[in-house]
This record gives sequence, structure tokens and C-alpha cells, in this order.
Amino acid sequence: MSSILERSLLIPRPRAEVFAFFADACNLERITPAFLHFHILTPAPIPMRSGALIDYELRLYGVRFRWKTLIEEFAPMSHFVDVQLTGPYRRWHHTHTFEDAPGGTRMYDRVVYEMPLGPFGAIAGALFVRRSLDRIFDYRNKTISELVSQ
Repeated sequence: MSSILERSLLIPRPRAEVFAFFADACNLERITPAFLHFHILTPAPIPMRSGALIDYELRLYGVRFRWKTLIEEFAPMSHFVDVQLTGPYRRWHHTHTFEDAPGGTRMYDRVVYEMPLGPFGAIAGALFVRRSLDRIFDYRNKTISELVSQ
């Protein structure tokens, strides 16, 4: 069974600037909480485009994971979609959308995810994973807000 996480953030910067920040895969390390021990393994610079592959390493609950992402769609200034090819989830489909808004750019995150291990994964998802994802995305939005106000 899939779960959905949605977030929205008004960023007081022009869309071209905001999109460029998110299109630089290296910035993902800057906006990811330290407790994940997140590192990009793919050598930089990473050309962002449809079909790009990015390898990461992170730790969840003390367990080290490799994560391979495919940039499934890449529409400059509009949106991009990353999907997990290998990693801790049965399914991970993350859409990043950028729109002009009064005062800057509205960024939307929509993640459709599914836990592995059937009913056991669903229980873990409800008890632990959702709270962790909320914490991660709350941290991301706070950090993004701090970065753009510099």
C-alpha cells in the first residue's frame, strides 16, 4: 500500500534561481539532516537531465543503505521527478514542482512511497518511517529557508 507525503514552501527568490539550486544534485547533501549520514557517491558535476543516475549512501536507524536514483523526468524551470531504482523502499516516486508565486517561487514536494516486506513494512512505515520522513522534510524546508535568506 502506498503512502503520500506532500510539502509546499514559498521561497523568496526567482524561479530560475530556485530551480538551479535544486537542479544541482550536490545541494541535496546541504539540505539533508546529519543523522542520515547522507553522501552522494556519483562524481560531481552531475548533469541533471531525464535518464540521469545518481548513487547515494545513507543510514536509516543505524543500517547503511545504498540508494540509486533515476531522474525520470526533467523539465527545466517546471519540475523534475526522481525515482528509487534500488534502496530501502519498495517504491519511491518524488515529484519536485516549481511555480511563480507572489513573493517568489512556490516549491512543491510530492512523494509516493511504499515500504517493503508487506504487512510488516506497513507497520514499520506507520510507526517509524512516516515520522522520520516528516522530520527529514521539515528539516529540508527549514534549511532551504535559511539558505535563501543569506
